Formats: sequence, structure tokens, C-alpha cells
Amino acid sequence: MASQSQRTSGVSPGTPNGRGAEPAEASGGPLESTVSGKGEWLVGPGVSEGFLSGGDSGAREAPADPRVSSASPAHPSSRTSAAPPAPDAPAHSRHPRAVRAPRPSRTSRTAGRAPALPSARPAGPSTSSPALPDLAPVSRGFLAKATLVTAVLSVAGALLGLARDQALARLFGAGSETDAFLVAWTIPEFASTLLIEDGLAFALVPAFSLALARRAQGAPGDPVRALVVATLPRLCLAFVAVSALIAATAPYLVEALAPGLPDPALAVDCTRFAAVCVLGFGLAGYCSAALRAHRRFLAPAAIYVAYNTGIITAMFVLGGQWGVRSAAIGVAIGGGLMVLVQLPSFVRQLCRKQVAQPESGASGDRAVTAALVATVLLFALCRQSQTLIERYLASTLDAGAISHLNYAQKVAQIPMTLSMMLCTVTFPVVARALADGDIERARSRVERDLALATCMVLLGAATVISCAPQIIELLFQRGAFTAQDTTATADVMRVYALGLLGQTLTGVLVRSYFSAARPSWYPVAAMAAGIVATSWIGAWTVGPWGVCGIAAANAVGITVTAVLLLAGMGPRSVPIRKRGALRELSRPVRAAVVATIAGTFVAGQVPSAVPGLAAGGATVAAVFVLLAWALDAQGVVPALRSLRSVTRRLTHGRCR
Repeated sequence: MASQSQRTSGVSPGTPNGRGAEPAEASGGPLESTVSGKGEWLVGPGVSEGFLSGGDSGAREAPADPRVSSASPAHPSSRTSAAPPAPDAPAHSRHPRAVRAPRPSRTSRTAGRAPALPSARPAGPSTSSPALPDLAPVSRGFLAKATLVTAVLSVAGALLGLARDQALARLFGAGSETDAFLVAWTIPEFASTLLIEDGLAFALVPAFSLALARRAQGAPGDPVRALVVATLPRLCLAFVAVSALIAATAPYLVEALAPGLPDPALAVDCTRFAAVCVLGFGLAGYCSAALRAHRRFLAPAAIYVAYNTGIITAMFVLGGQWGVRSAAIGVAIGGGLMVLVQLPSFVRQLCRKQVAQPESGASGDRAVTAALVATVLLFALCRQSQTLIERYLASTLDAGAISHLNYAQKVAQIPMTLSMMLCTVTFPVVARALADGDIERARSRVERDLALATCMVLLGAATVISCAPQIIELLFQRGAFTAQDTTATADVMRVYALGLLGQTLTGVLVRSYFSAARPSWYPVAAMAAGIVATSWIGAWTVGPWGVCGIAAANAVGITVTAVLLLAGMGPRSVPIRKRGALRELSRPVRAAVVATIAGTFVAGQVPSAVPGLAAGGATVAAVFVLLAWALDAQGVVPALRSLRSVTRRLTHGRCR
């Protein structure tokens, strides 16, 4: 682990000049934290990382010296104006940004201790030519802007997903034909979780972060390119093999997933069309992990815009001739579009640096071990198997039950998806901090993410519970989707929303277990315990409560997993302060309970859907924000301060 003075000054340990192999790491470059002409997110100068919403980064990081931060790689004289320091001088005296930090106490030195992490330092001195400037330390502005771009495009993708579901409901209703497609829809749902959102991302983002850290330390060759060469061909073969296997065994899969389905032949056809998406999703997930590790977030955030556009287009163009099979064809087309939108940026990252060939014996895949891939895939598989349990139980109910579950789940999970936008951006930051040995920075980042994501999802859950009938009526009640379908779907969605906090906590905490690029079986065991709870409770409640009992089982199961993951935080993950985290979680929970009661009352007083949704949503937002502010919830207070700061900047910019 780097010493306190080394982290304070931004010095990379183990290099002759005390500044690392990359001069730009210390000096910083021109601020380019906006979308460039090439459609990428670029990294600005290395200012200290603080809370995304305006928090303090702590006393251990010194403010940037303007004489240093204004230096650009294009002006080498700005880096060589000072006399070179003595080779044996301390690290804090060899760098213009260095400040002498007080020696930490024994307690503070041991608080963040964790098992040994994969070292980013090369085995010997570098013999390669000087590299281009690598990734600088992230700033608050970069995290905010990257999160904003990710959120905007993700919201656009989610809205297109709603439009996709609306088109499906309008064209094919909520009957046996739609149920058949939704059984096949299990394939892209599993593939997106295993290959894009979780799964491989938990293995590949830390692996690319480690490769980037080794590149910054001057490792021979290019560790990033070596990692791609060692992993991408093998994964492509695996994706093709899985697609072929699913297509060949489609009848057996349909029988296992939904034994009571009225039209299994239609479901088999849809499953075979959808099986092609495994290859597209796998390549899209690989590109997304690589680009996020390089801090390029624009293209990865746009993949679901392309995906849902492909499905919607296919349904309207081919629906008259192919029926609901057109939606499955659209899934395959959308998977290919997900790759195409990322391919130019991915190729640019591989070609940005010409290096010598790696030395013999240098392996680029040692960070992606079989045990690591097995643990992350098993965790993602267990988590997604909740959907299998729900549809298996719902297949024994009346026609349309699976459709009601699907529509309710899609809408209810929007708050959780939005709350995870920050973690999507900061996951590479945590992985890079662990690759550099900075446990304290990783812990601080995870605790901030936990506070902010909790507030966001609770605000969304309160809105969903308060305004569920109005939301479903506004989104789906047209065409073949009747008022009875609206009532049934709204009831299920309210029950689903009770598990949104557990879903978000699971998503935030599990990243801490896999950020260090090492296998951990504890998250798999925690998720398996949640699945057992879901299965038992669902089997017990499906009889008396129907689809609402299935949704309740889902909420309880994922909450069990979240509690186990939080209890296990420690040596096997990023060691957050659990008691402080629980105290912080209790504040927005109390605010959300009161806001839900108030919003439900107000929304019920307005007969029309749109005014009722507006009144209920405004009441929930006002009550939640005021109570969270009064309780000093750390996920709300800094966010409001940051919003005020952004508003002032925009006003100042217009005045100029």
C-alpha cells in the first residue's frame, strides 16, 4: 500500500523519479471532462476525489497546486523547470504538489487493512518506451458529469424500454401469446445480468483497472492489450457455444421454465430467436467493462437505447407477419446494435498507444482467473434465478399472471436502476483504488455510494407505492390492456417496491466484494440464501395471495441477501464502517415511510391519473427531502448543496 505522503502528493511508488511512469499522473492535463468530438469521456486533471454531491474528500489529500495542475503534456518545459531531486530524497520532497502528512496512528493504520491485493507494480524495471498519459485521479466534476451522462442515457434507454413494453401490450395484449414471449424473454434477462450489468463486469472491470495500473507503473509491453488478446477470443467461443446450446435445447428449457404454458411451441420459437442475443450481449458487456475502466461512459450508457430501438422497430415492422415472434427477432437485432455503438470507442482505446510486444511469459489473463469468473457468474445466476422462480410459480395461475408480474417488475425497478447509475461510474474508481493499494479511498467511496443510492431508491420506492395505479394506467391502459389488468399490475408493483432497498443494497455492496479482482464465495452463499427464502415463501404464499405472494417472496429474499452482504463486509471486501452505515440508512428509511403515507393519501384524493400522479409525486418528494434534510441524511444534504452549486454556475454562465 502506498504511504500517506505518497497518496497525498499523487506520487506513484516504485519509480525512479517518484512520479510514476506517466508524467500526466502528477502534473495533470487540460480539463476535458465533457463529451468530446469523438463521443468519449476524457479525464481532466488530478484533483482530489470528493463526494459526488459536494462532500469533502478528507484531510489526507492536499489541494492541487495551480502551477502544477496547469501543466500540460503538450508543454514539457512546465514539468522540467525545477531542478531534479536527489534520488534518495523522500517521496514527499520530490514532488511540487507534495505536503508532509502527519504520521497516522496505529488504529488508523490498521482500520482499513485487508488481505493482500493483486499488485499493480511490474516485476522489474520498465524497458518500454515512454507511454502516453494514463488515467489521472478522478475529480468531483468528472464523477458528476460522467454520472449525469450515464443517467441521461440510461433514462432514455429505460423510457424506450417502457415504450417497448407499451408496444408489446398494445399489439399483443396480456394473454397467452405475450406469456409465451415472456418465457423466451428469460434469455435476454439472464444474458444482460450475467454478461453486461453484473456477472462478467465484476470480473472484467477490476481486471482492466489492474492492467491500467500496471501500465501506469511502466510494465513491459501493454498489459491492457495483452489482457484483450488473452481473454476476448476465448469468451467469443464460449458465447457462440452457449447460443447454439440454448437454441438446440429450447423445447426442454420452455418445459422447465413454464410447464403449464398454453402454447409451448410459440415459446420455443421465440426462445430460439432470442438465443442469438447471448453473443451480442457478451461482446457488448466486454466492451462496456473495458471502456468504463478507461473512464469512457458515453458509449456504454447508450447500449440500451440501441437495444430497445431494435426491438420496437422489429415489432412494428414484422409484427403483422410474424406476430409476437417479431419481438424475439428484435432482441437478436438489438444485441448486435449494442456492440456497434461501442465498437469505435473500444477500438480507439486499443490503438491509442503503440508499444513493444510483451515479454515472454507475461500473461494478460492472470487477473481473470477461472475461480473469479465462476464466483461472479454464479452470483449473477443466483440473483437472476429469482425471475425463474416467479415465472415458474406464476405459470400455474390464470393466463396473464406472468405478464402482470413482468410489467410490475419493469416499472418498479426503475428507481433501483437510476440509483445504481452512480455505482456504475464509481465501480472502476473503487477497483483502481484497490489496484493501487489505497484501501481508505475505496472505503470512503463505497460509503458515499451507499448513502446516496439509498436515498435515491427510497424516494423512488415511495413514489411507486403511493402512485402505483396512476402510473400503470398512464403507461399501459390502452388497447388490449384493460382496467382489470391495471389494477392487478398496480397491486403487484406496490409489493415489489418493498424490496427495492434490498435490491439496491445488494447491487452496491456486491461490487465491494469483487472490486479487488479476487474470487469471493461469500456473495454467492448470501445470494443462495436469498433464493432459498424466495422459493419457500413463494411456494407458501402463491396459493392464498397469487401474484402478490410471489412479489412478496421476491422482496423478502433479496432483503435477506442484502442483510447478509452488509453483515459480511470486512476482510473479504472493502471494510466499511457497518455501524455508521446502519445509522445512516435509518434516516432516509424513516423519511420514506412518512413520505409514502402522505403521498398515498394525496394521490387517492385526485380521480384522474395524470393530476393524481403529479400531486402524489410532488407530495412524496417534498416530504422526503424535508425530512431527510432535517435528519441530516448524508445522501440528501450534499446532493442539495451540489444542486445549488450547479445552479449558480449555470446562472453565472448565462450572465456572462
